Amino acid sequence: MKKWNEVYQMVKNGDLDASLLKTGCEDLKTARERAAHVMEGFKESFGATEDTMVALCSAPGRTEICGNHTDHQHGRVLAAAVNLDFLACVAVNGTSVVHFQSEGWPMTSVDLADLEVKEEEKETTASLIRGVLAKLHKAGYPVAGFDMYVTSTVLPGSGLSSSAACEVLIGTTGNHLFCQDKFDAVEIAKIGQAAENEYFGKPCGLMDQTASSVGDAVAIDFKDPANPIVRSINADLTGLGLALCIIDCGADHAALTNEYASIPEEMCKVAAHFGKKVLREVKEEDLLADLAQVRKEAGDRAVLRALHFYADDRRAAEEADALDRKDKEAFLNLVKESGRSSWELLQNITPASATVHQDMAVALAVAEKALNGKGACRVHGGGFAGTIQAFVPVEDVCEFKKTMETMLSEGCCHVLSIRPAGGLIL
Repeated sequence: MKKWNEVYQMVKNGDLDASLLKTGCEDLKTARERAAHVMEGFKESFGATEDTMVALCSAPGRTEICGNHTDHQHGRVLAAAVNLDFLACVAVNGTSVVHFQSEGWPMTSVDLADLEVKEEEKETTASLIRGVLAKLHKAGYPVAGFDMYVTSTVLPGSGLSSSAACEVLIGTTGNHLFCQDKFDAVEIAKIGQAAENEYFGKPCGLMDQTASSVGDAVAIDFKDPANPIVRSINADLTGLGLALCIIDCGADHAALTNEYASIPEEMCKVAAHFGKKVLREVKEEDLLADLAQVRKEAGDRAVLRALHFYADDRRAAEEADALDRKDKEAFLNLVKESGRSSWELLQNITPASATVHQDMAVALAVAEKALNGKGACRVHGGGFAGTIQAFVPVEDVCEFKKTMETMLSEGCCHVLSIRPAGGLIL
C-alpha cells in the first residue's frame, strides 16, 4: 500500500509499466491512462485525499480451451487467462462495510458484521463479496471494510467468466489487505468457487477461478479437487499462426441457471447408479456395460452427457500436449471434436425450451462458414447463450471478424490474447 499520489505518479511516469505488461495489455499508453482513470474514479467516489493509502489490483477473465463441463466431475480442462480484466483501486476504510463501486453501476455495499448466506443476495455481486470475505474470515483472518472502485472489460454474459474474475479480484485484494498474502493462486481460486457455490448460488466447478487466478495457459486435473494439479502450458498461438476470437452470439444467459445446473445434476445421477459421486470415479467401460439400466434410471440425456464427459476429459489432456509440442493440426482437430461433442452429446448449445431462437447454434454455423475449412470453432464456457470461440489463421482474422459482424452484429467478434499473469496487486 502506498499513498494515492505516489501510486498515481508511478502510473503516469511509467514506473508500473512492468506490472501493467503482466495484464496482457498491448498498448502501455492506453494501459496507463486506464489505471490513472481508475485512481481518479476512486478519489472522486470516496473523497480520498492524496495521502490515502491505496493499492491497484487486477483479475482477468478466462477462456476455456478444452474440457467443457468436465471440471465439476473432477475431470481435466485446458484454460487460459485473457487480456480483459477487472482493474480496481482499493483502500481500507476503517469500518465493517465494503463499498464496491463498479463504474457505470450503482454502488454495492456489504456489511461484514454478518457473513451468513443471504438468499435475497443470490446471483448478485454482493453475494460474491460476502462469500469470498466470509471464507477468509473462516480461515482465521480479520477481514474488514474497504472502498473499491472498479472498471471492467470482462462484460457480464461474455462467456469470459466475469463472476470468477470478480471473485479472484476480491480474493486477491483480501489476501493482500488482511492475510499478508498467505494464500497462493490455487487457494484463492478455491475460495472464489466456494463463494459462487454457496453464496451466489451457482453450482460451478473450479476451472474458471483457477484460470483467472493462476494466469497464462494451464492444464488442470481436478481428480482431487482439494489439490488440483496445475500444469503451465506453452500455448503460443501466435507461433502457430492462430488468433483467438470470442464471438458474442447475441443471447443473454442471465436466466439460465437451471439449464447450467442440470448438467452436473444429470452427470452425478449417472455416477450415483454406480455408488459414486462424480463421473471421474466411474469407468467408462462400466457405464457402457450397464447402459440399458442407466438409461432407465437417469435418462438418455444424462447418458449422452456422461459420454461427453469421458471424451472431453481425454481431449483436454491431448489438446494440452498438442499445444506443448506445437502440433497445430492436432490441436485444431481436437477443438472441432470438442465442439461437436458439446453440441451433440452435452447438448448445451440451445436451451431446452428454445426452438425459434437458437442464437448459439446460428453463431456456430456462421463461424464454420466464415472459417471455410480453416481454423476451428466451438461453444465457449457454460453454453446455452453467451459466446462461442474460434481459432482463426492470423492472415484471415480481419476478414473473419468482418464476416462475423456482418452476419451477426457489429462488434460481436473480439480478438483476444492470453494474459501472462492471474490475479495481481500491481
